[in-house]
Parts: sequence; C-alpha cells; structure tokens
Amino acid sequence: MMSVGLARKAAAFGAGAVLAAMVGGLAASPAQAATTATSAKATTAAAATATAKSKVSVSTPKASPKDYQGACPVKVNFSAKIKVPVKGKTELAYRWLHGDGSKGKVQVVKLKGNGYKTITAKQSITFKGNVKGWEAIQVLAPKKATSKKGYFAVSCVDLNGVPNDKDVRVAARAWASPDSYAGPCTPGDKIGFTGLIKVNQPSWVRYRWVLNGEVVDYGKVKVWNSRKVGFGFAPKHSQRGWAQLEILGPDRTSSNRAYYKVWCKDYEPAPAAKVSATDLVTATNHDNCKVGAHANIRSTGAARVQYTWAVNGTSVAKGEVTFGRHGGAENVTLPEQALDGAAKNGGKITLSVYGPNNNDSITQDYAACQAKVSVSVSSVSVAGQRNDMCQDTRGPGVDFKATLSATGATTVEYYWLINGKKDGVGNLTRTFNAAGSMDVTWGIGGTHGASVTSGSIELVVVSPNAVSSGATQFNATCPAPAPAAESTKSAEA
Repeated sequence: MMSVGLARKAAAFGAGAVLAAMVGGLAASPAQAATTATSAKATTAAAATATAKSKVSVSTPKASPKDYQGACPVKVNFSAKIKVPVKGKTELAYRWLHGDGSKGKVQVVKLKGNGYKTITAKQSITFKGNVKGWEAIQVLAPKKATSKKGYFAVSCVDLNGVPNDKDVRVAARAWASPDSYAGPCTPGDKIGFTGLIKVNQPSWVRYRWVLNGEVVDYGKVKVWNSRKVGFGFAPKHSQRGWAQLEILGPDRTSSNRAYYKVWCKDYEPAPAAKVSATDLVTATNHDNCKVGAHANIRSTGAARVQYTWAVNGTSVAKGEVTFGRHGGAENVTLPEQALDGAAKNGGKITLSVYGPNNNDSITQDYAACQAKVSVSVSSVSVAGQRNDMCQDTRGPGVDFKATLSATGATTVEYYWLINGKKDGVGNLTRTFNAAGSMDVTWGIGGTHGASVTSGSIELVVVSPNAVSSGATQFNATCPAPAPAAESTKSAEA
C-alpha cells in the first residue's frame, strides 16, 4: 500500500450558496417609526449575541468512491460541509487532516453577513497503490472544531482482478511487556510495547504508535525481512488500555491491539533496595578458544538494575533486569566471546551492576585457551615369539608393539583387539607429561592343540580422541623338533 501523504494532490474546495435576508416595513408615524427602529436594534443585538455564542459544525467527510477496487492509479474525491456563524465580515480557516498523520495547507474563505453560512470543502487525491485510511476537517477560525473521520479504501488489481505481487506487503504484530503492573506509579517506564514489522521485500517502512486512540510516536526504519520497534510510557494512575502499531507506508495496515492494565497502589515506605553481583563463574571453551560466564544479580527490594559485562576491562555486553517489591536473584549469562592475542593466555571477566541506590561489581579469572591435544598411533608390529609354549602342545606365544604419539600433556586411554575381540579385563592408560611418543606392548599365549598361532591384532585409542592402528595380521609357527641323536653302534663281535 502507499501512504496518503505521498499520493496527495492539491485539494480543491468550493463555497456554498450564501443565504441573504430581506426585511420589509410598513409606513408608520414618527413615534411608531422610532419605536420600530428601537425594537429592530434590540432584535439585531440579540441575534448577534446568539450568533457569537453559536458553534461551528462540520459534517463527516465523504469519499467518492468510498471502497474502490480496480486498476490504479485512481482519483478519490472528498467533500464535507462546514456550517459557520457569521457576523459582518468573517474569515473561515480550515485544513484537511490525513490518516497518515500529516496535515493539509490552511484554506481561508472570506464571508459576509449575519447568521449561518455553509460552504462545501473539497479535495481530490490520486492513489497508485493499495491504501486504507481516513480524512477529516479541522476548522481553525472563527471557532475551532474537528469533524469525525471519514474512512475509505483503495484496492488495486490487474485486469483479471488479481492483486499485484510486485507491491510491497507489510504485516505487523504488537505486544506489551509487562502486560500488567501493580505497584507505585513513580517516574520511569513501567509498560513497554514492542512491535514486529515484516515485509515481503526490503523496504523503508513508516509507522506510528497509537496509545488508547492517541498518536504517541512516529518512526521510519529500513526493514529487510523483519524488524522490531517499540516505545514505553509511565502511567500516573490506575488504568486499562491498549497500544497499536500502525503502518503508514509503503503498505497500510495495523497490528493487533496490545492490551495492558496498571494498578497504582502505594506501599509503606520500605528500606532502599540494595543490589549486588555474586556467584560469577567463567568457562573457557578450548575447542574454539572462546570464553563465557554466568552470575547472579541480587536485589533486596524493588529495583531496575542495569548491568555490564567486561572482558579484560573492555565492555562486551549490556542488559537490564527488574525486581519486584520483595527483590530476589536473577541469573545472567555472558555469551561466549572469541579470544585473540594476549587474551588467549587468560584474563579477567567483570560483571558490574547499577541499581537505583548503589552499584556493585564482581571479577573472576578465566583460564588460558589451550590447544586441543590429539593422539595418533602407529601400526602394530610383532616384537617377539615365545616358543617355550610349543613344549606344552600349544602354538608359540606372540608379543606386539605399537607407538603412541601426543601433541601435548594428556592421558591416553586405549585397549587391544585380538581377532576383533577386546583382549584383557578393561581399558589401559598411558600418561604424557608433554608432547612426545612412547611404545606400548602386548602379548598373547599360544593356541592350544596347534603348532601355529595366527590372527589379527589392533590397538584402539578411546581418549582424548578416537583413533586406531588398523588391524595387523600375524602368524607364528613352532620350530620343527631337532633330529634324534644316532644310537651308538654296537661293538663288533
């Protein structure tokens, strides 16, 4: 939709017919003539007094057409009648009031005579897009008066009666925060209103806030997809009411009514509220080198408390919390902040709070950002073969070795897989005091009833990261038995 103010053309007006009165008299004697003249003067004076006390009246403006649907641009004509008390030379001054909050140029009409005169004020406005609005007349002289609002609507459609998708469309929604309040009505915003403006394409949007029927705020913002706007007010007495966000252009629409209620009641004087910051906890995220924090803000009574987060003396976030009569505690959080430069080596986080009667702050160190330690593992190799088991009708025992490498101090948790099954009671650990490598070994017994021990072996690391050596095949065979010693030849006979 488009605004009335942008589409407005020069308004035209026309004067109505002027009423005239003719007075006739009969011939009379001089005495009678004098008596008649005196009576006429008294009557004229009374009429003038009555006229001076009379009021200006203005009819509700009429639009033609009132509800238009069709091709655009379209001209809409407006007219209203103004009835004016006239005494001698009188100047009528009036202007048009438009639904977008703007006002037309003051028009002046010179009138003569006595009694009432009626003129017809006219204007024409050409609209190029969809619009819903109203027009009114405001009389400035000889007496002030304002007409009721005359509403109209324009809906632009193409030849097939389908709305033009290229037009900007705006939607609005509003809510109160809080929507109810009970307590002392002291200076300071108690009720806040937030409006959400959505558009179907990036546009500059003109809007205004209406509180209980009265315009209280104007604005113009660039909206790409959606954007919030708002205002607040401090009620001075108990009341119920509503606020509404009106969109003036490029589309014309209104949000829902956001209702609120206020109960102003006095309490016995209470001790001045004191605020404090406590329980600050910092947390360093080593994965992406960021730091965050959370803490409690406390108040002993009703208070509006502003707070600021600072990292190494630099303010990074602000906020506000409100406490009721009995005070309480509110947990606030510092979103994770990226660390760079010297800040990666550790530092301080400070929460400062500002109440109506005092301020407070709390500071806590945060840990240095440490690079994440990772572990790698080599392939498993056969380190030795134990043939003593071959004497017990078993295959040889086999010993294995692998190398763990760490990029920093850490504890490595791992286990061995023999032929795909976990070997041993539980996981094993090795501790690195610094970056480096170390060998780890494992051994298995020979296979019963066989001369060969074979299969696959794998080393699996569980922590600090998951990694595997991959499966290594092995095959160990008992050595062939030594040939028996030749028996001593018997002595020749």
